[in-house]
Amino acid sequence: MDIDVRGPRFGAAVTTVVLAVVLLTGSAWLLAWQTLAFALGAAGGVGKSPYGWLFRKAVRPRIGPPTEFEAPEPPRFAQAVGLVFAGIGLVGYALGLTWLGLAATGAALAAAFLNAAFGYCLGCELFLLIRRATVRME
Repeated sequence: MDIDVRGPRFGAAVTTVVLAVVLLTGSAWLLAWQTLAFALGAAGGVGKSPYGWLFRKAVRPRIGPPTEFEAPEPPRFAQAVGLVFAGIGLVGYALGLTWLGLAATGAALAAAFLNAAFGYCLGCELFLLIRRATVRME
């Protein structure tokens, strides 16, 4: 079942704010929260993430029904990519490797910002590239 394209973009906007605050404060706890949000989105799809729930319950009723849809697999894969970067950042902060925490969090922030501001999902594009490459190989 296809999903409302506005949901992942809303989630990316919230993620952008969360990751910016992590970079400003160095809060490993806040990054742990974001890592959990990515994990839930990767495991169950973006609708199962806390930001997906917030979009569905608080935002979508106020902005009306969707007019554009997309397949759920690319955003779900993007959540998994975000999970990897947030996890690396969390390990960096936990081990006192601040440079690693900053770099991994910054990379995740850049990807989230591109999606939130411009609707360009790097993880989704990576998913499609991998899919095209594997289809051609078969």
